[in-house]
Amino acid sequence: MRADARHNADALLEAAKAVFAEAGVDAPVRSIAERAGVGVGTLYRHYPLRSDLISAVFRREIDACVDAATEIEATYPPGEALDHWIMRYMQFVATKRGLAAALHSGDAAYEPLAEYFATRLAPTLQRLLAAATESGDIVQDVEATEFLGAVANLCHGGGPSGENPGQAERMVRLLLAGLRATDVD
Repeated sequence: MRADARHNADALLEAAKAVFAEAGVDAPVRSIAERAGVGVGTLYRHYPLRSDLISAVFRREIDACVDAATEIEATYPPGEALDHWIMRYMQFVATKRGLAAALHSGDAAYEPLAEYFATRLAPTLQRLLAAATESGDIVQDVEATEFLGAVANLCHGGGPSGENPGQAERMVRLLLAGLRATDVD
C-alpha cells in the first residue's frame, strides 16, 4: 500500500473509532470521512461495507490492547500489571459503543471477530493472571474468558452512556480486589 493510502486508511480507522465511541456504529459514514479528512469515496475504496470498517476498527483495537500488555508487563510488577491492563481493556470496551449489538446481529461478516477476540485477548489476560498468581498478588482462580466477559458486562451495565462514568471503573476495581481476597469460597 502506498504511504498516502496507508495514511488514509489509518486516519479512517482513527476517525471511525472516535465516531463510533460518540455516536455508535450506525453513525453516518460521511461523519467518519469528514473527521478523517478524506472523501466518502476514499472511505468506500478502503472499506466497501460498513461491516468491513467496523471489523477493521475492532481488530485494530484488539491488537492495540494486546500490544499494550507487553509494555505494561515490562513496567509494573505482576499484580499491578494485571490492574493496568484491565483498565486498558476497559478503555477498549468503552469505545465500542454499539459494537456488541453489531457483533451479535447475526451478520456473517462479524463471525470471525469472536474467534479473533478469544484468540488474542484471552491468552493475553491468561498470561497476566498466571504471572499475578505466581507472584502471590492474586489468590483466586478465574478463567480469562470469564473475567473478560465480567469486565465487559460491568462496563456496559452501568446505565446510559455518560450517566455515571466512574461506576464501571469502581466495579471493575472491586472485581480485581476479589481476585486478591483469601476468604472467598
